[in-house]
Amino acid sequence: MRAIQNQTVESQTAGDFARIMQTEASSQPGRINLGQDDVKNGLGQLVLTLVKLLHELLERQAIRRMEAGSLTDAEIERLGITLMRQAQEIERLRVAFGLEEADLNIDLGPLGRLL
Repeated sequence: MRAIQNQTVESQTAGDFARIMQTEASSQPGRINLGQDDVKNGLGQLVLTLVKLLHELLERQAIRRMEAGSLTDAEIERLGITLMRQAQEIERLRVAFGLEEADLNIDLGPLGRLL
């Protein structure tokens, strides 16, 4: 087994870091190649997944409050419009990052799918 060498990154830019990671990864089989687009897309996927999870939790809470009768008709209307706009923005961002709907449903191993 080959020893892992410590390598310091002297640049503050993500591009330099990604380049170093690609050099290291390409010289070692089984390593992941990181490119700027991959890092950006991966981070976008993670953030968008969390936003979608929060959106679904808000929807469920809104339904509970409506069923409990604790919202006025005007509040229900405003809440519905807000949730619809939020869903549209999540969809717009998903398309902008080039992600499929299934990409936002990450696998948590023994816990199952996130959404």
